[in-house]
Amino acid sequence: MRHRKSGRHLNRTASHRHAMFRNMATSLILSLRSNEDDKTRAKVPGRIVTTLEKAKELRPVIEKLITLAKKAAIHELEAEQFATSAERNSPEWKEWRMSDRWQQWNKAIVPSVTYRRRAFAALRDKEAVSILFDALAARFRDRQGGYTRIVRLAEFRLGDAGRKAMIEFVGERDRVKDRRRAAPVVKDDAAAASTAE
Repeated sequence: MRHRKSGRHLNRTASHRHAMFRNMATSLILSLRSNEDDKTRAKVPGRIVTTLEKAKELRPVIEKLITLAKKAAIHELEAEQFATSAERNSPEWKEWRMSDRWQQWNKAIVPSVTYRRRAFAALRDKEAVSILFDALAARFRDRQGGYTRIVRLAEFRLGDAGRKAMIEFVGERDRVKDRRRAAPVVKDDAAAASTAE
């Protein structure tokens, strides 16, 4: 019996499932790369096609990673007031490194480094972590969740007839609903006659 066992097993062992979701999350994040020379560049950035069940299980993985990146961005902003613009290993930088401002910067930046390490442990890809913390954290700064959407596709996968769906980041290529006009108000002849008298 599967009492109190949440989530889909997808006919895989736990280690296989974790590796699969790690690869899918990395693929979704890396699809945002802006390198035109890359031959592995996605046709549509920020979107991958998979089965519906896998997309539904991938969604919380991605959303938790974006939340980590947003939390790290707050700590990076706090640490920025103690940072220096001097070039590394220059005399000004060495002086800053020996000062109390460096201690304050270090205390302020530590949570951000921890969040980056947690994200790297989940993704195991440095480029994906940098895109997550630099691009996606800034993109969803004012959004309180719901960073991805799942769209069911009409076609089925050949071979096993799996239901296909795409998972993508929200915010770009969003459709804007046209505002419906209110229905015109039609007055009755009886109501018009009573108001005229």
